[in-house]
Amino acid sequence: MKRISLPRQLVGHLACFGAYAIFGFNIIFCKDISNQSILSPEVLFAFRAIGAGVLFWLLGLFTPRVHVPARDLLAMFGAGFIGLVMPQMTFLYAVGMTTPVDLSVVNSITPIMTMFVAAIFLKEPITWQKAGGVVVSFAGVVWLILQSAHASGVQKSSPLGIALTILNAFCFALYLGVCRPIIQRYDVITLMKWMFLFALLIILPFSVRGILHTHYSEVSTQVWLEVAYLIFFATFVAYFLIPLGQQRIRPTLVSMYNYLQPIIACVVGVALGMDRLTATKVLSAALIIAGVAIVNRSRAKEG
Repeated sequence: MKRISLPRQLVGHLACFGAYAIFGFNIIFCKDISNQSILSPEVLFAFRAIGAGVLFWLLGLFTPRVHVPARDLLAMFGAGFIGLVMPQMTFLYAVGMTTPVDLSVVNSITPIMTMFVAAIFLKEPITWQKAGGVVVSFAGVVWLILQSAHASGVQKSSPLGIALTILNAFCFALYLGVCRPIIQRYDVITLMKWMFLFALLIILPFSVRGILHTHYSEVSTQVWLEVAYLIFFATFVAYFLIPLGQQRIRPTLVSMYNYLQPIIACVVGVALGMDRLTATKVLSAALIIAGVAIVNRSRAKEG
């Protein structure tokens, strides 16, 4: 029987689609967990690092052993900090300070952040068209921040939460661009098992107290199921798929799949009553997405 082999780029696109679709639901579940105020961001990330790390190391037992020299281990340590610890911690703190719609809308600037990273580290030129797109998107983010600062009612986002979301986007863009060489050099399992091990070592000193003093009896079954989704799907599966995409398509194309998050988060968040769609949010989202479209149209013209 002839084995069917999918084109390399198609695999990359499918992997990114799957990962970012998972992240869309991840925003909703993390928001619900945050609303319970039982599991702190440090504890939640430690659980994710432990769970995904164990799964990747177990998978490693069934794959050929790969020798990783000390220099590359250091690079993986950096990748674990930039690509796991910083994005996850800023996200988990931001999700408690923002609504799902605001979080996903602001996170849409990740492709533009990736463009800047590519310009600095990969020497890709920034044209006037790219700069114009950045200004348009930035206007959308600033307007959302100003509206959030003066919002009334229970469901609102704080300026600090939006600032943390912007930092989250920057850290992940940095990971997509700067860490690409080490990602290209190793298979996904080897890369992820070391990255999650290093991420756990980094976060453990800050989370061990919370792990020991959390009142686990107060955690509902629903929250435990959401935590299980975060560990298995939003961490293990998604971070298996993202490197597959990074190895097969350009960083900016990887980040473009970020737009699945606001679509899923908005629909589910509004349906569950966790957020409401306003004209301000729609216009802010339109400005941010329009800016990124201008940026990527410029990239397309450059070839």
